[in-house]
Amino acid sequence: MTSNTTPTSTTPIAAPSRALFARVFALWRTLEAALAALQSPAALLARMYVAQVFFLSGLTKLRDWDTTLALFADEYHVPLLPTPVAAAMGTAGELVLPVLLVLGLGGRFAALGLSVVNVVAVVSLADIAPAALQQHITWGVLLAGLAVFGTGTWSGDRLLAALRSNQK
Repeated sequence: MTSNTTPTSTTPIAAPSRALFARVFALWRTLEAALAALQSPAALLARMYVAQVFFLSGLTKLRDWDTTLALFADEYHVPLLPTPVAAAMGTAGELVLPVLLVLGLGGRFAALGLSVVNVVAVVSLADIAPAALQQHITWGVLLAGLAVFGTGTWSGDRLLAALRSNQK
């Protein structure tokens, strides 16, 4: 009796192709491990960069409070808030939240708070130059990344969590 079916033949991957695939895969794993090791330093650098921008802006507002009040009255049109309240809240946010962000204490809260300050700054300015808008977008993207992915292992939040788990 003969069978009408023909045996299926599978062509094995040639040994050199398998070796190349294994080397590429090993290289990818090495690259992935190196990038993973850079997550915390990159998060710290992002935190320090954004915090510096906002903190220096807050210091500028403190140096000349009368000018700050005039700017909030004439240039920054913050909706729903009286000028002195908007100026005080904006300045406080620009001084306190960056410190929290750099230390990584309440890091996600600080990133979200600075995101609000960032958005209010863009919305409240009637005319914003394209270059300034691009800076605000960059800061917003960095802050969104920190809010979503966290401030990394090099943060006060992580240190406090480790201390709490050691006390249990």
